[in-house]
Amino acid sequence: MDELALKVDHVGIRFNLSEQKVDNLKEYVIKLLKRELRYHEFWALRDVSFEVKKGDRVGILGLNGAGKSTLLKIIAGVLKASEGSVTTWGKIVPLLELGAGFDKQYTGAENIYLYGAVLGYPKSFIKERFDEIVEFSELGDFINVPLKNYSSGMKARLGFSIATIVEPEILILDEVLSVGDAKFRKKSEKRIKSMFDKGVTVLFVSHSLQQVRSLCNRAIVLEKGRLVADGGIDEVTEFYEKKIES
Repeated sequence: MDELALKVDHVGIRFNLSEQKVDNLKEYVIKLLKRELRYHEFWALRDVSFEVKKGDRVGILGLNGAGKSTLLKIIAGVLKASEGSVTTWGKIVPLLELGAGFDKQYTGAENIYLYGAVLGYPKSFIKERFDEIVEFSELGDFINVPLKNYSSGMKARLGFSIATIVEPEILILDEVLSVGDAKFRKKSEKRIKSMFDKGVTVLFVSHSLQQVRSLCNRAIVLEKGRLVADGGIDEVTEFYEKKIES
């Protein structure tokens, strides 16, 4: 048996959604004390199980609200599952919300160190790779400008450049190859592919079937929080295409 990189075992996550609108904290506390707060349970994921072998590149498909991003957040450790477990072997780098750890008052240069720390990189490592990060981001002199003056595309480019400076064993990608202009998208896809060539294990969420087909060797399909297909890239993308057309 090939070595495993990841095992998702009967994972589920439940959210309690309030049935009525509460306008402020005082009203919330009063309703809570009077036991007037009513919730209904919403399972964003239910009983999801699959294994990923080292070097596998798995596309995660599903319509909006299927639970794709929630699943990635559980695997990355951002969210805690209500039931089941996730076991990983190797360093994970999640590219989920690019630049989520940025501070808009700081310059791009300061945010490189800040975001690097959020991702767990030592300061000495960031210092060593600083010029490479700036060069890849194509921000030029903007690197010394506060982030509040950046466009969303500039922030995403900087986030991508910092996050992909390391070589992880497991790479988690959530719609990140749609950032920036066409030229930057091409460059970022090339960087991701060079990581693939080194045998990195990948979990990839994208609305582009074309991207999933070109980057992945396997796919799974989520529907309303449940796993409905798992297998080779051709058969699963064909199954998904029929599903969205029907």
